[in-house]
Amino acid sequence: MNNQELMTFFLNYLISERDYSILTKKAYEEDILYFASFLKRTGEESFTAVTVQDVRIYLGELNEQQLSRNSVSRKISSLRAFYQFLLRNQIVESNPFSYVQMKKKTLRLPKFFYEKELDALFEAVEGDSPLDHRNAALLEILYGTGIRVSECRNIEMNDIDFDMSVLLIHGKGNKERYVPFGHYATEALRTYLEKGRTLLMKKHHKEHPFLFVNHYGDPITSAGIEYVLNQIIKKSSLTSDIHPHMLRHTFATHLLNNGADMRTVQELLGHASLSSTQIYAHVTKEHLQKDYRHFHPRA
Repeated sequence: MNNQELMTFFLNYLISERDYSILTKKAYEEDILYFASFLKRTGEESFTAVTVQDVRIYLGELNEQQLSRNSVSRKISSLRAFYQFLLRNQIVESNPFSYVQMKKKTLRLPKFFYEKELDALFEAVEGDSPLDHRNAALLEILYGTGIRVSECRNIEMNDIDFDMSVLLIHGKGNKERYVPFGHYATEALRTYLEKGRTLLMKKHHKEHPFLFVNHYGDPITSAGIEYVLNQIIKKSSLTSDIHPHMLRHTFATHLLNNGADMRTVQELLGHASLSSTQIYAHVTKEHLQKDYRHFHPRA
């Protein structure tokens, strides 16, 4: 197989077997293409002929470009996974990136909304049009459950249990989990189903099982959700930017600030490892200060 075929083979594996998102696939593709461009400049174009020496030269070039440590680490991680895939499929005899040791990544604290900022967001979605009801339900679900945008996009009608107030979420790697939702999300969902989704789908003669729809009644995409959130920010009194993951960060931060334990938050977020959840401990200063003042004898 040539380079393009090898890359396609790997990227298809990420989608079909690892259930990665389109955005994650695109990030891997960009990192591999960047490496392919380097190989072409150095006269060694074949992925299968790469040696440890080639990798060292590539790492040196990345460092010369003054990329951030996180950017370099991500590029190397993508290529390590790519070559590990080729190794498992007996296309190469060794993984030349397995010998590269990167320094620990810089810790970036997750950005989140304070409660007053959230109030401004919810005020911005007040209205009586079908899309207003859709936007209100979308905001309530993203903040009220902490699910990923890709998970939100894939919610189907049968995944909602109003009696138990839980959603069946289909997460990364085909892992399923139940996530509860509260009174506000319940009311927003019921209103949206009655005055939003049904009207939009009927108007455009659409029929499908997905919960959230766009203005044509089709299933909303991840990019569509991001666009909706950006429009909400513009309509609100807030001046900050928004990324869909900020609502997930806010969900986790507010839970921990109000006394939830780390293991519970890990399960709700669908994190495979507790280490992924522990970053939120760094932003729950309010809760830490409260416990410190309450429990430490010299506080």
